[in-house]
Amino acid sequence: METLAENPVEKMNATLTTIFERRAVRKYRNDPVPKAIIEKLLDAARMAPSAMNRQPWKFYVVTSKTVINTCAGQITKAAAGHYHLGLLSGIISKNYDVFHGAPVVIFITAPPGNEWAQLDTGMCAQNIMLAAKSLGLDTCPVGFGRFIEETEAAKALGISKKEKVLLSIVIGYGNEKPELHPRIKNNAVFID
Repeated sequence: METLAENPVEKMNATLTTIFERRAVRKYRNDPVPKAIIEKLLDAARMAPSAMNRQPWKFYVVTSKTVINTCAGQITKAAAGHYHLGLLSGIISKNYDVFHGAPVVIFITAPPGNEWAQLDTGMCAQNIMLAAKSLGLDTCPVGFGRFIEETEAAKALGISKKEKVLLSIVIGYGNEKPELHPRIKNNAVFID
């Protein structure tokens, strides 16, 4: 059976095109993203489904290059203490920018006691990334963003101890066109 990925041209609508064109972009131009567009992305995020309609997410939007750089540096140091397999040694030695030079970083938090918040936040994050792509922007989810909780930068952003940072997303105008990585196709079971 032919899939959309194998023959997408005639079978795709705007939504499917956006889904199939989205990539995790790790190089960005310096162009700022207008606040009105960021607000539109947050509106799209808020449309995500959530368990019992709790809408557990809260967004911390950072557009200051200085603050982004400070957060990136502190997060890299905090994350280094959590990995015992040497995964970060190369990153730290190269002064790796965990936010890839993007002009916007959104930290998504939720109450720590909400067992469904991670699932809800994942759907919320996907809405942000797809909406961004549909508006000509690129994104990359950054799991390391959760380590901001262990930094002084978290206090500066106003992230309280009563919140759990679940994910960060960088947003901007991409300066690369990543190739599509192969997708696993034998991972669906049909029960007729």
